[in-house]
Amino acid sequence: MSLDFFLIAEDVDGNEHTVLDVNITHNLTDMANAAGIYDALWHPENIKATHAKDITVALTVGMVNLLASPWAYQEFSASNGWGTYDQFVTFVKEVLVACNKYPSARIRTST
Repeated sequence: MSLDFFLIAEDVDGNEHTVLDVNITHNLTDMANAAGIYDALWHPENIKATHAKDITVALTVGMVNLLASPWAYQEFSASNGWGTYDQFVTFVKEVLVACNKYPSARIRTST
């Protein structure tokens, strides 16, 4: 099982385009929760986040936490390799960069 995370942006003509389409294993939900970004990624509706700009602060704080104390989060890495600290950091960074680039993009998730 996994999370599919999308950002959907409109161009000047009102046409929708997927500007981010990423996937990450559910094995990382405990790590996401510990970093304080589970809802922002898996269930943005729980925090009433509908657009990328609604989660950038949470993701920024989460990324700072992840990078400041890697040992605290590495313990949540899956022993089978399907969901590691490094994979999660890469995922969060990719989402955060896209959220900053497309702040008005709508968030869509599938779990």
